[in-house]
Amino acid sequence: MEYLLQNFNVNFHYQVHFTSQLFNPENNCLRAYLEAQAVNTHLKKILVVLDQGMAAHHQALPQQIAAYLKTIKGFEPAPEILTIAGGEAVKNDLPLFLNLVNAIDKYKIDRHSYLVGIGGGSLLDLVGFVAAVSHRGVKHIRIPTTVLSQNDSGIGVKNGINFNGKKNFLGAFAPPQAVFNDSRFLTTLEKRDWNSGMVEAVKVALIKDAAFFEWMESRAKALSDGNMEDMQQLIYRCAALHMQHIGNGGDPFESGSSRPLDFGHWSAHKLEQLTNFALRHGEAVSIGVALDSVYSYLIGWLAESDMLRIIAVLKNMQLPIWHPLLERQGGAESPVIAGLEEFREHLGGRLTISLLKKIGQGEDVHELNLDRLYEAAAITKSLQ
Repeated sequence: MEYLLQNFNVNFHYQVHFTSQLFNPENNCLRAYLEAQAVNTHLKKILVVLDQGMAAHHQALPQQIAAYLKTIKGFEPAPEILTIAGGEAVKNDLPLFLNLVNAIDKYKIDRHSYLVGIGGGSLLDLVGFVAAVSHRGVKHIRIPTTVLSQNDSGIGVKNGINFNGKKNFLGAFAPPQAVFNDSRFLTTLEKRDWNSGMVEAVKVALIKDAAFFEWMESRAKALSDGNMEDMQQLIYRCAALHMQHIGNGGDPFESGSSRPLDFGHWSAHKLEQLTNFALRHGEAVSIGVALDSVYSYLIGWLAESDMLRIIAVLKNMQLPIWHPLLERQGGAESPVIAGLEEFREHLGGRLTISLLKKIGQGEDVHELNLDRLYEAAAITKSLQ
């Protein structure tokens, strides 16, 4: 039998910039990047989608953005900035998704133009998905405005929305053209969002960098109290570790089942859904990290002293480590623990869960003992 074989590689690259007051006329960071992408033959278009909460907290921001974009040579801004609600609800709103796709059409945002998302991780997930499916791929730029999106979701390659009650069921792997982290946006965050964003740094340190965990351990209370200098250091190091994993043979498009960067996430995704997203993503991940750290201790991998150190760091960051949904409900299994099969389906293939051999070293397993999971949940409850 004859056949033809096609094989090719696609090279992706993008920069993550760290700055403050990005849209100040004197800040050349975004302007210099875009002008380097300009061409002599025509003006490229640019459309901005802005988080409503950011517009409310920074009331001059829409005008600042509009004025700044007009100074960029080689670009023509769309006549309006689209302002939409932020938070997980936008990922459950199919009409909103279609409205944004229609805006791409209305303002003639072609494959050489740019869609810019300014907001938290949920808004960036939505905007990135809109860009990925419009014209089979419009260029998009992310400007994350939360701790969580600046150190994790905003600097990765995943985009998506929720469907049929399942998190990120519809989505695409579409790397951004560039990411711009503006520390000034963090100054108006609610304390819950400031604190919960830090857990992704704890997570990546636990599986990859013991020294980074030790630094956070020493600075946990200062971080939770709002120390901006420490927070900027946390965000930079966390982003670097995530990007290093994605770029250095880390299966960026997740064609396999191993996802070490999802340590603590199998239960977190289900907790978010079951609480109707009353739990922040970072709060759910904190509970998941606690649960899987205790489980790692119970199977003889993680030393008890290290397990207790992890719990202490999460508590010092004022993060939760337990939720009632981890318990059996009226004789039935915990709906969180029952969600293991759903997580396997999301991964594809066999179940793969990251646990801890020690602080700084994660390792995959392909099954979890339910009795031990309930025991781990009981321990986290007692350690609250």
